[in-house]
Amino acid sequence: MTRVQRTFLFVAGFALGAWALLGINDTARTADQPSNAPTSPPAAAPANPAPGSQSATTGDEPAQPRAGQPQAGGGGQASAGGGGNPQDIAKSAEKGSLKSPYQDFKKVAEEGHQKFMSAGCNGCHGGGGGGGMGPPLTNQVWVYGSDDDTLFRLISLGSDELKKLGYNRKGTENVVGPMPPMGGVLKDPDSVWKVIAWIRSVNPSSAGGGAGPSASAAPSAPAAQ
Repeated sequence: MTRVQRTFLFVAGFALGAWALLGINDTARTADQPSNAPTSPPAAAPANPAPGSQSATTGDEPAQPRAGQPQAGGGGQASAGGGGNPQDIAKSAEKGSLKSPYQDFKKVAEEGHQKFMSAGCNGCHGGGGGGGMGPPLTNQVWVYGSDDDTLFRLISLGSDELKKLGYNRKGTENVVGPMPPMGGVLKDPDSVWKVIAWIRSVNPSSAGGGAGPSASAAPSAPAAQ
């Protein structure tokens, strides 16, 4: 083999070896790439969640009330059949608006009689409602009327204050003095209504709630003048 041939073979072998070495390195780099590299970035959380929705990360968004749940701050004026001061109700309620919650008055009549006696109403009207210094509660004469509205105000405020509200006399009885206010003794409207229920039970003709002197309904506590 000549010198030229030997040189050619050496160069060719060197080139083949370098080419093979480069191929091996490329294969190794490809094998080293991580197989679980993320293909896309994670989705970002919405910057402005819908009102009332709870945060998925903090959980500290204010809770919204459920449908039908009572709202705070709601209030209402005490009804004549519920809580409140009888005198305040009698002064502030619209004329003709006060109605007894005890249409079946016989159910609470006995309790009403106990309140009638405890409040001292018997001192003027008698223990059974037959009268004394005050007018009887068992006849057909109602000095200011026998309807619920009038009787509630008469008992709570007394006859002098009742007249200041524009209520006028409709009948006449022989009495010693004006009807005193009993709303400070019968301290809640329910007690006033129960006394009225008892009076209606001893004077059934009053149950119609008329407004005339011989109409239906009777006062409680010391009667009216």
